Amino acid sequence: MFRRIRQDVACVFERDPAARNTFEVLTTYPGVHAIVHYRLANWLWRKNLKWLARFLSTFSRWMTGIEIHPGATIGDRFFIDHGMGVVIGETAEIGNDCTLYHGVTLGGTSWNKGKRHPTLCDGVVVGAGAKVLGPITVHEGARIGSNAVVTKEVPAGVSVVGIPGRIIRKPDPELDKRRKDIAEKIGFDAYGMADEMPDPVARSLNNLMDHMLAVDCKINNICKSLNKLGDTSCNEAMPELKASHVETLADKAEPVSSSSELVTPKDNKPL
Repeated sequence: MFRRIRQDVACVFERDPAARNTFEVLTTYPGVHAIVHYRLANWLWRKNLKWLARFLSTFSRWMTGIEIHPGATIGDRFFIDHGMGVVIGETAEIGNDCTLYHGVTLGGTSWNKGKRHPTLCDGVVVGAGAKVLGPITVHEGARIGSNAVVTKEVPAGVSVVGIPGRIIRKPDPELDKRRKDIAEKIGFDAYGMADEMPDPVARSLNNLMDHMLAVDCKINNICKSLNKLGDTSCNEAMPELKASHVETLADKAEPVSSSSELVTPKDNKPL
């Protein structure tokens, strides 16, 4: 238990640039106070001292504005930033390295006993005011945007925003690499290339990058075919992409077929 508390305190410095020293964190961070109280209350809960555990969690709520049921399961290096209004239900399960911001609710949608609260896998971040409801699973590395309401399972690595929650980004390392290569080729580094925000301009730029890469790949294949036929007009090659796998991606690159796709990505579907 004390090992986990030390880790909970240490992880604050990684996720909050305002943290200056351990004494300040221990004395002024309500999120740290709440998790320390929870660790003690959870130990009492598992020792079947349930009333005492609930009393300690109620005291913690008075002191911090954060309500964590002592029956919840929380992993290592858990951080609640600011914290006011956070509610974590009895059957909630939280993995390692998770972060919650103020106003987050991990709540239930049923009055029946049993598993009724969400499970957050390792590395999940839940933004301010978000509500994650029901016995659903938010898989590794997912991000829940501020004020989102999520009631269905969230795949690993995606970002979810809105009411109801909608996926705005699916992880695709190969696609990200292709976009980065084409951006470097034309000397372009858009703020929108981060892909983390639901920005229609960023989506348009990303789709244009995909289209340009598809055109580049096709031109490269045409020039190779002409060279085999003895036509040397393509010898003055265009600037090459840094990626060595461009040729193998020629068939995978999907050009944009209509202007509407520049604004609405295909993976923007409701949860």
